[in-house]
Amino acid sequence: MARGSAAPGPGEPGVRTERAADSGRKASCMSRFLQGGRLFEDRTPGGPVPRLLMRWVRRPLLPAVRLWRRNLQLRVVAGTLLMSIGVVLLLGFVVIGQVRNGLLDAKGKAAQTQAAGGFAAAQEKANAPLAPGGQGSEGADGMTGSTSWRTELVDQLASGGKNAFNVVALSADSVTEGAGSRAARGSGSVEASSVPERLRQNVSQGQGAYQTYSLIRYSYGNESQPGLVVGKRLYDIDQQPYELYYLFPLTQEEKSLTLVKTTLATAGLFVVVLLGAIAWFVVRQVVTPVRMAAGIAERLSAGKLQERMKVTGEDDIARLGEAFNKMAQNLQLKIQQLEELSRMQRRFVSDVSHELRTPLTTVRMAADVIHEARADFDPVTARSAELLGDQLDRFESLLADLLEISRFDAGAAALEAEPIDLRTVVHRVIGGAEPLAERKGTRILVVGDDQPVIAEADARRVERVLRNLVVNAVEHGEGRDVVVRMGVAQGAVAVAVRDYGVGLKPGEATRVFNRFWRADPARARTTGGTGLGLSIAVEDARLHGGWLQAWGEPGGGSQFRLTLPRTADEPLRGSPIPLEPEDSRRNRENRERDEAGPGTSGDHRLMSVPPQPGAGGRSPLPVPARNGAPSSVHPAALPGNGARVVARQAPERPGGVGNGVQDSDQEDTTRGY
Repeated sequence: MARGSAAPGPGEPGVRTERAADSGRKASCMSRFLQGGRLFEDRTPGGPVPRLLMRWVRRPLLPAVRLWRRNLQLRVVAGTLLMSIGVVLLLGFVVIGQVRNGLLDAKGKAAQTQAAGGFAAAQEKANAPLAPGGQGSEGADGMTGSTSWRTELVDQLASGGKNAFNVVALSADSVTEGAGSRAARGSGSVEASSVPERLRQNVSQGQGAYQTYSLIRYSYGNESQPGLVVGKRLYDIDQQPYELYYLFPLTQEEKSLTLVKTTLATAGLFVVVLLGAIAWFVVRQVVTPVRMAAGIAERLSAGKLQERMKVTGEDDIARLGEAFNKMAQNLQLKIQQLEELSRMQRRFVSDVSHELRTPLTTVRMAADVIHEARADFDPVTARSAELLGDQLDRFESLLADLLEISRFDAGAAALEAEPIDLRTVVHRVIGGAEPLAERKGTRILVVGDDQPVIAEADARRVERVLRNLVVNAVEHGEGRDVVVRMGVAQGAVAVAVRDYGVGLKPGEATRVFNRFWRADPARARTTGGTGLGLSIAVEDARLHGGWLQAWGEPGGGSQFRLTLPRTADEPLRGSPIPLEPEDSRRNRENRERDEAGPGTSGDHRLMSVPPQPGAGGRSPLPVPARNGAPSSVHPAALPGNGARVVARQAPERPGGVGNGVQDSDQEDTTRGY
């Protein structure tokens, strides 16, 4: 805003922009809360109480879950028990249903027969001629002949089945009216409400007998019980319709069904326990040899090659044990043979290396004499004397490397650790590599040497590792800059050597540390290396308890990182320097961004390998210098073999300079350390 200008009003664009930003922030917070249930980092819905509750619930369950996952016998027995319980329950439901249906069918048939006889007797009694003074007369107790006839009928019919059934006679208005001339009549203190209203409707509307299940209620506080009610509409002596019901209690059927349920439950429990015991016994016969084989396999993997399984019988388990023992015996023989062969090879290499020292010393003395007198020879002989001296130097270097490798193989390498400043070692290595860098046209840059980098290490071995990395970077850097970066964080120090040469192909970052490995075996080794430099460097790093890791991409160079603990015998948890260089990671992010947005101009893309100008003037390297070490371990610097290769084509460079393509007549730049 210009000086002296007025602030925007409520309706002006500035206020609208702020309001839009506020609404956008509110909408973002609300969407985060609704979608993920989180409004802040490390905050979960519900606060710490649900987490503590879940932790309190899960803690006692963890041993049971661990036992369930590790115990095959427990899982099989538990599965057998669950399936047995399911089968027993299903079988019990089916049997109980069949028994219940059978009892009810038998009870229904017997009730229908008994009720049919009663209905017939009642109708015969109603059709019989009346005694003198029976119809329309009133007795001494005030009851009409129809009422006394129904009472006598109910008593007569109920007397034939004491405790087996009860009889109830109802009229259409017997329930609503009081104990009048057409009141309900029943036997055995049965209440008239025991007859369901729906059954009464069916009986009143039909001619046949109807039945249903209902709860029989008794007066005088007696307990109700389920029963079967059978009813039919009849006519009394006055030719008035009434309803006659037989109520059959199901007490005996309930007792029979309860007995069946108890029997089935007892038998089912016994069957489940028996099946569980059988499953436990059978599974134990199989699991015990498997557990024994697993234990012996663990002891074999621990180096106890004499362990064998105990075999009894001739069944499948016995044959498995015999096969396992034969396999263990063959493995023991093969391992012993390989160990013996390895010892012989190490002894052979060590003996040959020592035996070659004496003749090599003699040949060296003679070669030095010839080399000093080469000025008196003809040109061909003088050149031969120079080649002889160079090859003897290489031979001595190879012999020294073989002796060092034999010490590592025999476990005789000793570490003489003392507090050293890696900056001194790095500058000493760079000073020794300066002549080679000048011949290659390479500039060696140091980053991160503005503060001490102290670690307990063997200065001789660390210098040998760094010399190997720096020389290799200069030889394979194709005349571009080599960056040596140092860093320190927490309990680790690191030195990374970055070059922008031919790089590494996918899979070569792990094989590059193998002995005598070359990326292109068809090419001869012309750089003077012995092929053992990186192998010895890896052993030196391991002897310190550190890491030596490689990263590379075709045409984009490579980076080798040495990570050492600051204190001897301290385990490493990370490295201060990421394995993948920052410029490569930044270039990859830019490429992904460009691919996501096809409209972006290609002029804004960063080159993976910075263009190197001529000798007249060099542009600064696009690698940001780190003033000091990071405060914590970089998230990309994690433990592991550290091999990471990014496969992509090298970008074309103007004028065809430094395109990473090797011609047949160029110097061999294949990684063959």
